[in-house]
Amino acid sequence: MSNDTPIQYGEVTATYFWDDGSGINGDTGAPASGEPMQEGLFSSPSWPLGTEGYIVYEGEEYEFFIGDRGPGEPSHDCDVLLDIDGKTFAKMMGTDFDESSLTVGGGNGHAEVEYYITEWGDGAGTEGAPHPFMQEGNSCEDAVSPIPEEAQAEEEQGTSEDEESQDQESEESTEESSGEGSDEQAAQEEEESSEEAAAPTEESDDSGVSAETAANDLSGAELTGADSGMLSGTGLLTLALVPAILVAVLFVWSRRAAGAHAGAADNGGKGLMAESNGRHSLGSLLDKLRGRK
Repeated sequence: MSNDTPIQYGEVTATYFWDDGSGINGDTGAPASGEPMQEGLFSSPSWPLGTEGYIVYEGEEYEFFIGDRGPGEPSHDCDVLLDIDGKTFAKMMGTDFDESSLTVGGGNGHAEVEYYITEWGDGAGTEGAPHPFMQEGNSCEDAVSPIPEEAQAEEEQGTSEDEESQDQESEESTEESSGEGSDEQAAQEEEESSEEAAAPTEESDDSGVSAETAANDLSGAELTGADSGMLSGTGLLTLALVPAILVAVLFVWSRRAAGAHAGAADNGGKGLMAESNGRHSLGSLLDKLRGRK
């Protein structure tokens, strides 16, 4: 409650009471608000029932709510304008509250306190400066003072800390969302890279010709000039010899002797390649190539 913004401040003389309806020591009956007598229940001669706030005594804070009417005659002439419950008053004095006699040991039963109103109640009573019991026209203006700057500064500092905490929580939430998005994006990029690496590719040179196409064109490049596309000398010679060799082989096989071992050595020790007088033998053909008749 002490963190709430004060809406009224002042200094008053206070006494104590404990009205629980027992009739002990001048007990006038149960509290007017209908709330049971308890620690923190204060009495005012005029403030609305249910009003909340706190008092400060020797640097210590004590929270309260207005739950009863009083003091009566002591409030006349604006002398005593606040009644504090006996248990709270005993704590303020550093002593004990005697529940059998409803009294506080030691002291004179009075104390000068600072009060801070943080919220007006919705019960019967009058807001603002207090007035004596049953004397509505006698306002005790001296009981109200400007709110101390330190009380306002404490409230503003508490509000600032709350705002900073909320901003920090918002930033952390944003960072977590961004981190999750980055992780998902990284996983997706890694998966795409794996698929690209697994796909078969063909190596190509700068001209866009694949290695397979170059291999298929190699034989054609050897037979033709790489620059002009014309048959090279080696290609021409190869193409000229192939038919001649095929014709010779076919000729030999179609004209060989009918003997059991055609081409075997004759009586002169000569074989298929030896000189011969026959016109259709391979030897005869070779003799002609040698310049013999």
